[in-house]
This record gives sequence, C-alpha cells and structure tokens, in this order.
Amino acid sequence: MRPLDIEICDVTLRDGEQTPGISFTCQEKLDIAHCLDAVGVEVIEAGFPSVSESEKECIKRIAGAGLNARVCCLSRSIKSDVDAAIDCDVDLVSIFFATSDLHIRVKYKKTREEMLAQALETVDHAVDHGLQVRFSAEDGSRTDISFLKEMFRQGCEHKTTYSSLADTVGCLTPLQTADIVRELTKDLKNRLCVHFHNDMGMATANAFTAAECGAFQLHTTVNGIGERAGNASLEELLVALRMRGGVDRYDLTHLTDLSRMVSKYAGLCVSRTKAVVGENAFSHESGIHIAALLTDSNTYEYFPPDMVGGEQRFVLGKHTGRKALEHIARTFGFELTEAQMEKVLYDIKERSEGKCAITSKVLKGIIRNARETV
Repeated sequence: MRPLDIEICDVTLRDGEQTPGISFTCQEKLDIAHCLDAVGVEVIEAGFPSVSESEKECIKRIAGAGLNARVCCLSRSIKSDVDAAIDCDVDLVSIFFATSDLHIRVKYKKTREEMLAQALETVDHAVDHGLQVRFSAEDGSRTDISFLKEMFRQGCEHKTTYSSLADTVGCLTPLQTADIVRELTKDLKNRLCVHFHNDMGMATANAFTAAECGAFQLHTTVNGIGERAGNASLEELLVALRMRGGVDRYDLTHLTDLSRMVSKYAGLCVSRTKAVVGENAFSHESGIHIAALLTDSNTYEYFPPDMVGGEQRFVLGKHTGRKALEHIARTFGFELTEAQMEKVLYDIKERSEGKCAITSKVLKGIIRNARETV
C-alpha cells in the first residue's frame, strides 16, 4: 500500500478547548502537548493568543517547550492578532476569515472582495515577520467554489504555506468532501488543509476521505472534542491511516493514555463504545466470538489492542459461553468440573438478565458457591 501523503495538526488545545464548559490550565495544556508530541503529531495548535494574556503566555510556554512538533496559533485577519502570534514565537499562524456569503453578510457586512483584501494584508504582515501562514476559509464548505479557488490562488501569490478548508458546521458527506477536495487541489500551488466538524457524525470519515483525495494537513482533536458535536477524532483517524492508509510513522501506543488524560482534564467521559479508546473497544461477551478469539484474535479484532495502548477484555453476561468461562476461571486459578461449569453459567446468565454486573468479585463468589454445592 502506498502511504497517503499527510500530516496531522491537532487542535485539541484550541478548538477542543472551545467545547462548552471546558478550560484547560496551562500545565494541562503542556501535558497534552508533550503527549501529542510523543505520538508524533507534526503540528500542535496551541491556542488563540488574542483571547487573553494568560492564553498568550501559555502558547509562549508551549512554543518554547522544545517539542519536535511545530507550534501553531489562531489569528483573525487583523494585524494585532498576528502581532500576538509573533510575540508567542510560534512556527505557524492560522489566519482565517469567514468566506461564505451568509457569514460575510451577517458577521462582517462587507463584500467578498473587501474581506479578501483585508485578509491578504494580514497575510503579508505575517510573512514579512517570518511566519508560515495557513490561509483558512471559515465556513468554506458553504462557500462558492470559484471564490474559494480565487482566495487560495491569491493567497499563494502572497506566499502562504497552506490553504485551509473548514467545514465549520459539519455539513459535508464523504462523497461531497471528495468532490470539493479534488476540485480545490487540482491547480493549487501549496498544500491543502482540512478541518471538519462532526455535526452529522462524519468528521473522521471526511478527514480520511480528504486525505485519499489529495488533502495534506488533517485537523483532529483528542476524543473528538470541540464545539457542538466536536471535531475529527485523532485516535480514530490515526488508526484508519495506519490500517487503511499505509501511514505507520505515528506511535499509537500512547493513544489510550492520551485519551484518558484529556478526558480527565476536560471533565468529559468517553463513551464506552467509542472507537479505539472506549472501555468496550476490545471487550467481548459473545461466547461464539470469544471461542474464536482464543484461537486467533484477528477473528473479531481488526487491529490489536496493544497497538493503541489498550487491552483485550472478556466480559461475562447472558451471551457468555463455556470457552470464555473456562478461560477466565483459569486466570483466577480455578478448574471447574462439567457440572460446576453448568451451574456457574446458569448463575451468570440469570444475574446478567437481571442487570446485575458480573464483576470479578461477583464471578469469584459464583464460582466458589458452585464448587461448594455441586
């Protein structure tokens, strides 16, 4: 498989922090940044320095933390925002303005041409001060494609490093993403970035599709956090890139710990059924599945748990079979007779149908009772 030509820009520390109710401390941001760096993420968007002085100081600390990743920050298309980025000593500044006619009319009350001219002046200011520039179209997915192409063409003439498309309201489907990315990259003179929101549950799929169709920089957040329904999920996208995109340079063994760190700092629980890092991602109850897994894990696990720092787990319940029970009992040091096995299985199914959780403590009690009475 020829590897997809991509890089990751993780925006957990900026867009992720815009999740309602979330605010990371500077130390928490540094912890997350170091873990992202250990994974091998190429670009870390550290924040939006114009938000506050404390935000600006934190971005400075991350930029000076000696990370292998390049550090980025956000800027509106005004020179004072770029000046704040310059003070932070970041490598890359993301200069954005809303490009859809709806946003231009409602937010700015200017013409497309006036907005583009203002943005290009800001780009020149950043480039003149030695910054790489990502020229970003907010609400790009609802912007006239001819205007997007003209915006990016002029941006390239003003020496932008990247052109960036934001699906700000998460309205694209994978097939629509494929069409727009192919059209934008057809004559583009620099690299295309893509930033997807998850309002219809398609952000990660859209990011992977964009990579297949020529997008280079893919934006993610840990656990898919972010405004409203969040962003493309870092852990899901990296696994997809490893398994289906031929990209094997990231150290995925940190993903589960990183997910738990961000969950703790954000105060947001990860769904048990969350792909890759959820509690149930490698948990199995079905007796038929477990019997096969004990012979070959590939039967019901497409990728191994240890690849992402996870752990295979067998859960006992109404679907539990003899093979699973025998395996788990042996890990506890018990050998059961056929009659004892039947008794334990009966008790497990009866309790689980009554919504009683079969914890290790409960199971040991059931086994001991069967050994004493059968």
